[in-house]
Amino acid sequence: MELLGNLSPDEPLLVVAVHLEAEHLHSDHPVLVTGVGKVAASTSLLSILALTSRDRWPSRILNVGTAGALRDGMAGTHVIGEVHQHDLDGRAIAALCGLDPTPPLVLGDGPVLATGDAFISDPAERTRLGGHAALCDMEGYAVAAAAKKVGLEVHLVKHISDDANEEAGGTWVESVSACSESLGLWLKSQHGRSLLGG
Repeated sequence: MELLGNLSPDEPLLVVAVHLEAEHLHSDHPVLVTGVGKVAASTSLLSILALTSRDRWPSRILNVGTAGALRDGMAGTHVIGEVHQHDLDGRAIAALCGLDPTPPLVLGDGPVLATGDAFISDPAERTRLGGHAALCDMEGYAVAAAAKKVGLEVHLVKHISDDANEEAGGTWVESVSACSESLGLWLKSQHGRSLLGG
């Protein structure tokens, strides 16, 4: 976990998993690098907030990063409308305990994101997840759940890095720098707009 910059109530906190995703954001906003996966994402965000007085918390949380495409023909940058946690069977737990610990989180308009701790590179898993989501990542649900838990507005912005297939690992490595550039351009295009607190 690393915080680049200082939190301010006048601007959002950008949250990324790894430094490579932040490399070309070219933003003056503070950036939190959490590490990979749901546990790292949620604990890093909540730790930073716990160490900061409430009056210095950011105006909102903006999780920017890469995502795999679960459906053919998808490309570019997407603001997520809904996020699910795909590797915890909430329905089974609800049947046992009466409560689904991982309900879908509705964030607005846009595609559905499936979050889980597995890097998706298997065609069968891609097909399974693509039945209810358009994109997949490893941190989005955790960031959104943590932000909502403490009452902060949250948005997930994902740039497609790969097709979540057998070539996904190599494709991600080759494309992450360009994805960071694209996310930086998206942030620049949003200057003064509502997602950045303007």
